[in-house]
Amino acid sequence: MRTVLHCHPAFPVGPVRPRLFGSFVEHFGRCVYGGIYEPGHPKADEEGLRGDVLDLVRELGVTVVRYPGGNFVSGYRWEDGVGPVRDRPVRLDGSWRSVETNRFGLGEFAGWAAKAGVETMLAVNLGTRGVQEALDLLEYANHPGGTRLSDQRVADGTGDPLGIRMWCLGNEMDGPWQTGHKTATEYGRLAAETARAMRMLDPGLELVACGSSGSGMPTFGEWEHTVLELAYDLVDHVSAHAYYEATPEDPGSFLASAVDMDRMIEAVVATADAVGAKLKSRKRIMVSFDEWNVWYQSRLGDCLPKDWTVAPRISEDAYTVSDAVVVGNLLISLLRHADRVAAACQAQLVNAIAPIRAEPGGPAWRQTIFHPFAQAARHARGTVLQTRLSGPTYETARYGEVPVVDATAVHDADAGLLTVFAVSRHRTEPVPLRLDLAALPGYDLVEHSVLADPDPLAVNSRAEPERVTPGDATGAARRTETALDVTLPPTSWNVLRLRTNEGVIR
Repeated sequence: MRTVLHCHPAFPVGPVRPRLFGSFVEHFGRCVYGGIYEPGHPKADEEGLRGDVLDLVRELGVTVVRYPGGNFVSGYRWEDGVGPVRDRPVRLDGSWRSVETNRFGLGEFAGWAAKAGVETMLAVNLGTRGVQEALDLLEYANHPGGTRLSDQRVADGTGDPLGIRMWCLGNEMDGPWQTGHKTATEYGRLAAETARAMRMLDPGLELVACGSSGSGMPTFGEWEHTVLELAYDLVDHVSAHAYYEATPEDPGSFLASAVDMDRMIEAVVATADAVGAKLKSRKRIMVSFDEWNVWYQSRLGDCLPKDWTVAPRISEDAYTVSDAVVVGNLLISLLRHADRVAAACQAQLVNAIAPIRAEPGGPAWRQTIFHPFAQAARHARGTVLQTRLSGPTYETARYGEVPVVDATAVHDADAGLLTVFAVSRHRTEPVPLRLDLAALPGYDLVEHSVLADPDPLAVNSRAEPERVTPGDATGAARRTETALDVTLPPTSWNVLRLRTNEGVIR
């Protein structure tokens, strides 16, 4: 039985927002040290930034990067990472049981971000610190000059203001694992007062309040409601975080992980809108999904170091084809909610739960999950269309009955292009997919890219860095007057690109 996808350009969801293709750099494992920063590496530049990693970041298509955490930020003193490197203190980071040298700080990150061509989303510490420290960081980063902290930035070698527009007010403050964990009321008050003070210095900032650290938190929903009641008019976004992990006994639920992301986004939006209605506000709070990925957290305890070390190997997961299909499906979910998800950051960028792996003194390579992200970032241009899918379903232990195929469509009317991103969750059989093109006459298939493998557990590695890469579909497509028929391989990520006679492929 085939799946049919219906879409119509008269029914848009919203424009594709560039910040949907964000990433995350935290002082976590080898993401910074041995990841983006490795002085002495054969491909490092004069600042110690790895050129091979930079090349892959640009290829990945990342638009915005959240920094410096994550759990790390809740105990971080930003001042430790500025000024002469020789004078910076070495400290213990309890969140990841690591030694932080502070050789890489805000100035180094700003230089890296400029070379990578990405926007910075900066997080402030509201775990062990508060309003004044956030104001100091804002002044240091963004004020042109003539004050102690802005002049210090100039003296430190960064003459121009960093111009950071998007700021996270802490990280996962609902989590008992977080340094400085707070109740919703405690955090909501602190976030509101920090936001109010920051806006006194710069009214044009975009501020993100901490939402729940996962939909499974016992306070999910209640946390967002309380925090937003206290901070609604002072913030622009509320964060959402989600990680998913395969289990051998339930692969079907894992492949359907995007069902949970869909429900989480819709629940957060409904809660935010309910608070707005209660407050009689016309403002719409947006979602910043600034942590998401596949992450094998069950292995985390085995890789946390017993001794205090610099940049230990933590969560360097080798991602499979199945993981890549789930990552692609999560991207579909984010696009599907383009009207309310203003930004999203895949966590993280290099080595730790990352699409890019890099070895000390050695090569860097693309993990399987690199490819869906890169293709979505490259090809999702224009407007996301509402889609309706009709077709076979299967039963899952976690989410009940779910579709075998999930998909979304992006239409670039100016370029005459339609891009369909689709995943097949069927583990063993090919699935026929029909695109209903009655509302899009003249569009024909020019490319069908597939990421799949006979072994759904295949990975890319240092020995085989291109074991899994996207390729052209092998099955023939059939175009009729009103539809296009293709076949999706089992456990696969698919990108179908169609254009009119006038369209130009970019």
